[in-house]
Amino acid sequence: QVQLVESGGGLVQPGGSLRLSCAASGIVFSTYIMGWYRQAPGKQRELVATITTDDSTDYGDSVKGRFTISRDNAKNMVYLQMNDLKPDDTAVYYCKGRRFVSDYWGQGTQVTVSS
Repeated sequence: QVQLVESGGGLVQPGGSLRLSCAASGIVFSTYIMGWYRQAPGKQRELVATITTDDSTDYGDSVKGRFTISRDNAKNMVYLQMNDLKPDDTAVYYCKGRRFVSDYWGQGTQVTVSS
């Protein structure tokens, strides 16, 4: 059974940092493109960052220069380091694994940026 479990969300002040983690099981992790997406209330889910099997990365325009995605294939983990957080970053953050036509999603973790 495939499971993606996010952790690390919470409440942070503007300008602060958080590190999200996603633990994967039930897949050959190293063969999956991993990504982080987010969905704010009343908005569509949007791309935050992706990392390929050879560690190539891509970021949504709104997070470039502030967020960093990384993976540890030995631990079946993907991370999202978020710096200089802004109120507009408030959302539920989801981990996704993709290989060919197979997509798997985690349950999400809430990030709230507020003073």
